[in-house]
Amino acid sequence: MTEKLITLSAAGTAAAEAYRALRTNLIFNDLDDRLRALLVTMPAPESDAGSKAAVVANLAVTMAQSGRRTLLVDCDLRHPRQHEIWGICNDGGLSGALASGDELQTADVGVENLSVLAAGPRADNPADLLGSRQMEALISRLRGEAEFVLFDAPPVLAVTDAALLAAHMDGVLLVLNAGQTRRDHAERARELLERVRARVIGAVLNNAPVDASISAY
Repeated sequence: MTEKLITLSAAGTAAAEAYRALRTNLIFNDLDDRLRALLVTMPAPESDAGSKAAVVANLAVTMAQSGRRTLLVDCDLRHPRQHEIWGICNDGGLSGALASGDELQTADVGVENLSVLAAGPRADNPADLLGSRQMEALISRLRGEAEFVLFDAPPVLAVTDAALLAAHMDGVLLVLNAGQTRRDHAERARELLERVRARVIGAVLNNAPVDASISAY
C-alpha cells in the first residue's frame, strides 16, 4: 500500500479525521435517501492526477472501518490508479468482465469489510463499455453485494464516462483541488451531471491547508 492511504498510515492526523467527517456527512445524508452507490469524480483533468483516486480510496477505508461492507470499483478505464494504490493485480478487472464476460475478481486488500475491483486492462471503447446494459446490470448486482459501493470515475468534462455512470448512481461526489480546480470547470461539471439527472450531493475540497486553530486538539 502507498502513502496515499493516510487513513491507514496516519490515522491520527487532521487529514484522516477529515475523511471521517466526510463519512459522517454521507451517513447522515443517507438517513433521508438511501445512498448505496456513490460515484466520485472531478470536473477536469489536473496536474495532481492521482488526487481523486486517493480520495476514493481513503473514503472507502473509513466506510469499511465503520463496519459497513464496502466495495471500491475502479471505473477509470483510461487512467486506472486503484490497483497501484492498493498494490493489487490489474488483470481481468472491470473491463474484462464487461468486454469478455469474465468472472468478477475483487481483491481482499487487508482492510476488514473492504474489497476492491480493479479497472482491468485498458479498453479501446471505455464509454461503450460503461454505458452498456452489462454495466447497468453489474451496478445492480454490486448493490446487493455490499452496503456501500464507491465508483471511481474519470473527470466529467474530459470524457462522457462519468455522465454515463452517474445516471445509475444514488449520488455523485465532486473532488475539487484547492488552488487547481477552476470555478467555471466545477460549475460546468455540475450542470452536465444535472442534465443527466444525476444527484450531486456535494463536493470534497482536497489539499486544502489545515486550520491550525483546531488541528492540535
